[in-house]
Amino acid sequence: MQLDFTSLDPAESYRWLASTVTPRPIAWVSTVSAAGVSNLAPYSFFQVVCDEPPTLMLSVGRQPDGRLKDTLVNARDTGQLIIHLVSAELAETMNATAATLPHDVSEIEQLGLDTVPGDRVTVPRFGAAPVAFECEVAEIKPYPVQDPRHFLIFARVLLAHVDDAVLADARHVDPGKLDLVGRLSGPWYATTHDRFGMTRPP
Repeated sequence: MQLDFTSLDPAESYRWLASTVTPRPIAWVSTVSAAGVSNLAPYSFFQVVCDEPPTLMLSVGRQPDGRLKDTLVNARDTGQLIIHLVSAELAETMNATAATLPHDVSEIEQLGLDTVPGDRVTVPRFGAAPVAFECEVAEIKPYPVQDPRHFLIFARVLLAHVDDAVLADARHVDPGKLDLVGRLSGPWYATTHDRFGMTRPP
């Protein structure tokens, strides 16, 4: 089977890309609007892009009606965000925050989630997440430039919160204790329960 992506419509392109490039890590992003309304939403077009400076990247698409999503608007307006990682026990809560709410309604308040203030940013942190990265916006790039459908947010990591319960030792995380979930396609997710190790060649 061959797929000619130059002739696929965006919905078909998304379906094939999102169902084959799997599993994808999930960025669970908290932001605050200029008016002070908090937001928490998951994104699976997400990855580490640089270690010096330490930088994460997420791609935020538009709403189906073309409007910009709250995460993008808030990050653009305030220059701050916190990216949380999603453990298996938090998967259902993460999924609940994917609901589309009015701009002036907070997912955090709607779901009654317990948060703590950020240390380096004025954004609430969801304390139950096993890892959370407090970030400042380094750059936002519209893509494609001529008619942007997505916006790449490059987020420089200022401070990380790592739950002691997921550590293997002082310098390493135990992936079994971290127990993250990854995004597949449609309603499907994957756990990291089934793992294997390999030694890299010299």
